Amino acid sequence: MNYHLKNQGNAPKLAEATVFQTGANKWRTFPTWPPAHTEERSLYLLPNGKLGFTAPTATNSFAEYISDPANPVPYQGKAHRARTREYMLDDQRFAATRPDVLTFTSDPLTSNLTLAGPVLADLLVSISTTDADFVVKLMDVYPEDTPDSAAAPGSTANMSNYQQLVRAEIMRGKFRNSFENPTAFTPNAVTPVKYEIPDLLHTFKKGHRLMVQIQSSWFPLVDRNPQQFMNIYQANPEDYIKSSIRVYHDGQRASKLVVKVLGE
Repeated sequence: MNYHLKNQGNAPKLAEATVFQTGANKWRTFPTWPPAHTEERSLYLLPNGKLGFTAPTATNSFAEYISDPANPVPYQGKAHRARTREYMLDDQRFAATRPDVLTFTSDPLTSNLTLAGPVLADLLVSISTTDADFVVKLMDVYPEDTPDSAAAPGSTANMSNYQQLVRAEIMRGKFRNSFENPTAFTPNAVTPVKYEIPDLLHTFKKGHRLMVQIQSSWFPLVDRNPQQFMNIYQANPEDYIKSSIRVYHDGQRASKLVVKVLGE
């Protein structure tokens, strides 16, 4: 304090990165960020709503949903007068029940798993229109026997199978290759969509499960996409159309999240 306000003494020696480790609920310091002692691994979307670190072997396998701008996926399950900070770790069960949200869930973990650094969403998709948004969400699913007392003080959340949002990010599809030069999709052609999700430092505890959800709207956090390649701000009501969206998860077209696993 004296150094910064009174120009006295020496500058404090700070670590390159001081980060709060969610899940473990403690502060950590690292000489580099992302931490040097991490292992890059691929978390694959698998048939039948499964999620795991083993690549799929199926052929011609995909999950499909209809994205309707007239019925967008909300970013929270309850209505609020203003945006709350809690949406960043809110229960996502409200979204998992919607037909326009794909959900992939791992088996319960046999040991703690800590992810550190950026997450890369690497999807192979096809859409029936010329544009669409892609929202990828990573969640921590609590065990069924988790007591409600595990919730934050003052919360009334039901913690059994609670789907805690850990990280999420959206990519407006036409900007998948460049923000300067938007590109239309070729309808029904398999197309890569790859983008970074913000960094995290989170421990998924033993007995918890990892979950990934994919959707094409996040309203009103992000404006609706008419799902046509056009200037959205000049779109008329009749320009907003439905899109049939496929996310592939077979041996030749494996969609995945690339994560960094931190060694303990």
